[in-house]
Parts: sequence; C-alpha cells; structure tokens
Amino acid sequence: MTALRLTTVTGEALRRYLADVARLRIAVFREWPHLYDGDAAYEERYLGRYAAAAGAAVVLAFDGERVVGASTCLPLVEEGETVTAPFVAAGWDLARVFYFGESVLLPEYRGRGLGVGFFIEREAHARRFPGVDTAAFCAVVRDPADPRKPADYVPLDAFWRKRGFTPASDLACTMRWKEIGADAETPHRLAFWLKPLAPGAA
Repeated sequence: MTALRLTTVTGEALRRYLADVARLRIAVFREWPHLYDGDAAYEERYLGRYAAAAGAAVVLAFDGERVVGASTCLPLVEEGETVTAPFVAAGWDLARVFYFGESVLLPEYRGRGLGVGFFIEREAHARRFPGVDTAAFCAVVRDPADPRKPADYVPLDAFWRKRGFTPASDLACTMRWKEIGADAETPHRLAFWLKPLAPGAA
C-alpha cells in the first residue's frame, strides 16, 4: 500500500474533489449512527459551499492518488441558520467559533492516525483566523437501545474527549435527512461539542 497523506485544500481548488467527498459521505454516512440515504447530486451541491465560503477548508486523506477520507471546516459565521441559531440563542459571538463539519473515512483506513490528523489539521487552519478561540462540531444523538445499532459499535465520545472536546449541554440543533428504507426526510437531534483553541496549542 502506498504512503497515506493528508492535504488541506481551500477555495476553488476544492471543486475537483467534490465528487470524491460526496462519494465518501454517501458511503460512510450509510453506517450507524447516521443511516443516511444519500444522493450524489445533492451532495455535490451541498459541498460546493466549501469552495465558495470564505475561510473554509477540506482536509483530504490520500492513498496514492485516491481520496479515502475527508474532513471539513469553516468559520461558524459562514454556516447556515440550522447550525448557528443555537449559538446565537446562547449569546455566543459567532466570530469566535470555527465549525468542524463532517469527517468521513473508509473503514479500511481507520485506526491509522488519520482521524487524529483531521482534527490537528483543522485546528491549525482555524488558528489562522484572528479572534477565533473555539472549535465546535455536532454529533447525531441516538437512542442507545435502538435495535438498528450494530452490536460492535463503539461511540466516538472517548476519542473526541482525548482530542480536548467536551459536550455542551446547552447547545443542540436539528437536521433533516432521509434514512435508509424511509420514504421521506425525518428530523434528527445533534448535540454540540466544544474545544478552546489556545494560540499555537494542539
């Protein structure tokens, strides 16, 4: 196997990789806990905002020339109301926060340090923006007793805590998507996790 590498891409240079990231999102988010029934055309439209939004970046994981993982981020002020509204309601200055979107990695490449690398690279990117002192992401909340949960599923909470993130009990949002086997989109609750971004710290 060729050496794996991470590359952070911004602006119009992202457009050549949108189809790759869309493919990864559809494949990875079919898994628990998202169970997302994705659509390639929608995905490429959705991901196009990362090429257009000021300050956005995507960290790509390559095996040779093949994109095997991706992790997104952008200033919270560039996000939509679904994500920003809980922060506004809680009195946050949106300019302080950098939002970490999805991280998707093919199963065969997990456990090899790329997930940690995604966080390191996004945090380094966020620290380039004056006034930003907090990183945030949100994760879908599922009923632990849901019969669809795989028996061998391991939540990522411990991994996120090791990276310095803690759950924010007062911040949550609702997103809609169509689950596998469903006829229509349904609402899903997502809870936010936060990390202080001290200048130069990892």
